[in-house]
Amino acid sequence: MTTIRIRKAEGTWTVRAGGAILVESKNALVLTEDGHPDIIYFPQGDIAMAFLDETDHTTHCPHKGDASYYSIVTKSQTLQNAAWSYDDPKPDVERIKGHIAFYANENVTVERI
Repeated sequence: MTTIRIRKAEGTWTVRAGGAILVESKNALVLTEDGHPDIIYFPQGDIAMAFLDETDHTTHCPHKGDASYYSIVTKSQTLQNAAWSYDDPKPDVERIKGHIAFYANENVTVERI
């Protein structure tokens, strides 16, 4: 059985893409899931949502539910399906409702500052 733990992320966390700061938050959550790296989830209220465009891409996780995706639009590029959220998560992970996570890669930096 997969164990998922959610706790407050200590400190201030940021997300940067295309030279812009998309998020700076002291209210992020850390989701730890067996066999996966920790994921930081940011409250939507702390995100510059003008940089995000919801896409029609979805995925299903048997433990968390259905995820919807966002592309990040910067001055120089659009990063397709670079962020996701669970709008109606399963009861065990209800704390991530209203939060968005980002894929960290060469174009997107997720870090504690």
